[in-house]
Amino acid sequence: MSSQPFFRAFHFVFCFAVSLGVLTAVSANETTHSKDSSVPQNANPVLRGINSADPEILYSEKTGKFYIYPTFTLGTFHAFSSDDLVNWKDEGPILSLKDVSWEDRYPWAPCIMEKKIDGRFRYFFYFCANLKIGVAVSDSPTGPFTDSGKPLIDFKPEGVPHGVEIDPDVFTDPVSGKTYIYWGNSYLGIAELEDDFVTLKKETVRRLEVPGFFEGAHVFFRQGKYYLTWSENDARSPEYRVRHAISDSPEGPFLIPEKDSLILWKRPEKNIYGTGHHSVMNLPGTDEWFIVYHRHIWPRPKDPWAREVCIERMTFHSDGRIRVVEPTHEGIAPIK
Repeated sequence: MSSQPFFRAFHFVFCFAVSLGVLTAVSANETTHSKDSSVPQNANPVLRGINSADPEILYSEKTGKFYIYPTFTLGTFHAFSSDDLVNWKDEGPILSLKDVSWEDRYPWAPCIMEKKIDGRFRYFFYFCANLKIGVAVSDSPTGPFTDSGKPLIDFKPEGVPHGVEIDPDVFTDPVSGKTYIYWGNSYLGIAELEDDFVTLKKETVRRLEVPGFFEGAHVFFRQGKYYLTWSENDARSPEYRVRHAISDSPEGPFLIPEKDSLILWKRPEKNIYGTGHHSVMNLPGTDEWFIVYHRHIWPRPKDPWAREVCIERMTFHSDGRIRVVEPTHEGIAPIK
């Protein structure tokens, strides 16, 4: 399916779901997993009882906690906090599109960055609104966030004929200190950010050529290599899945491994489907890695966008390739 028909279908179905009010949420401050529960339960999904997708994960140096920022519910973004990656608390809304002057629809697929500037922690929250990308700023990982007042990205790189401006990802290169933003559906854009982290270096905007790239880019660094992961296929499809590529530079070229480039996909024998949009986190001071992703809620409700957030461990081959991630209902054990 070409990207234009896909996105028209995407846009229509999402709007239809919104009009019916089928996207659901739990109240703020509700603990989605209870440490004191006497009834054993699987760790996945981690945001239990919540229709959520496109999860971004952050470990905060300031608080020593983990945070998930998903596509959540109509018109707002929420933060969820945890001490152990298993028990999660809804911290409530951190940004509402009512407080965004330049758009008021479709809050999707955020990402966040923590920076210590002049001894003060600052948080930069990048988000989609009506097929544009904005940025908001706060002194706390749980907000409230203040929008910059204008879209950061509302255009395509030169030479890109189609696609949409969604799915931002930010990455600071530990080698050069440069901070990059990646984005796009049906193409992959890249640009450097200025030192204020709310302005693009326009002269650095370009397209990265990655065969088969579709959406949901995520970039991270491990042992001298730069990893790009992304999602393939329609998010409503059981075949929604994750692939990876590796580079010696955050600017590419990213090379897809000849063997085992696909790292996360459906498991029909477990009723697990649509394993896609994700982020990756390294436990500080270790070589322990985790992938946080969404998959279809099962049994499937009538809403084709009903999804749930899950976490699995992620490991690597000796040559640096990412090993296949086995999606589970059990999830992970609490991190101590």
